[in-house]
Amino acid sequence: MPDAAYTPPPVWTHDKENGGQFAGINRPTAGSRHDKVLPVGAHPFQLYSLGTPNGQKVTIMFEELLAAGHSAEYDAWLINIREGDQFGSGFTALNPNGKIPALEDRSGDAPFRVFESGAILVHLAEKFGAFLPRDNPARAEVLSWLMWQMGTAPFIGGGFGHFYAYAPEKFEYPIDRYTMETKRILSVADLRLAETEYLGGDDYSIADMAAYGWFGALARGDAYNDAVTFLSMHEYANVNRWVRLLEDRPAVRRGRIVNTANMRERHSAADFDAIENPSLLDQVPWKTAPVAAG
Repeated sequence: MPDAAYTPPPVWTHDKENGGQFAGINRPTAGSRHDKVLPVGAHPFQLYSLGTPNGQKVTIMFEELLAAGHSAEYDAWLINIREGDQFGSGFTALNPNGKIPALEDRSGDAPFRVFESGAILVHLAEKFGAFLPRDNPARAEVLSWLMWQMGTAPFIGGGFGHFYAYAPEKFEYPIDRYTMETKRILSVADLRLAETEYLGGDDYSIADMAAYGWFGALARGDAYNDAVTFLSMHEYANVNRWVRLLEDRPAVRRGRIVNTANMRERHSAADFDAIENPSLLDQVPWKTAPVAAG
């Protein structure tokens, strides 16, 4: 049966709560809603984030840089988006879009902001000369896959994830529409990863770090209830292979728990010794909770 017909009014007004898990923070206006000064730590990089797929991109990047011997020490402060921390005046000064993650680079003469996860990845890659080729065509390929990920993620999260898992009511049309698009996105990645070891080519890069949080959560069955079954994730053998490849990297396993319940803040490598479940750092997630077989 098709969903009940809806006739939009001549002019849309925000006169009712739209429901769902994020109804309390969703509004049609931008800007700060309360005054809150952000904390600042001792390191050159101050990250304000949450361990969502978008937040994991940057913490994985920092941990990879540190593992490679770069001077990329950082403080990671938790921004609880369910409680509206992203609308504090300090955070919106860093990111006018009011979304995590946001970075303040204090490594030079004057601090400056970098917001949007892709921009942060490019900034750090260029600053340290790592995980982004210097020359074309390899550089163009990595940047193309990075921008592809940035453009497709809203269809997975705000589209499929919202209507399938978070919306207060289930409607066939939007679920079908965004499921189709999510599976098309997974197919794009799967076809690409049939050709190359990593998304950007033969070498691990910021394109992989950007996509991992989203595809890894779907492949492990960590996202959107039973989405691993609903999306038939076993069909994407190359994506599953790639997820396992990345989760063999210790820096990925460290980065993915920063700004989560296991590590609300990160200020030094020693913080990993004090996390609630230290075995997370030794576990390869796909070995303890297998990825959908491919």
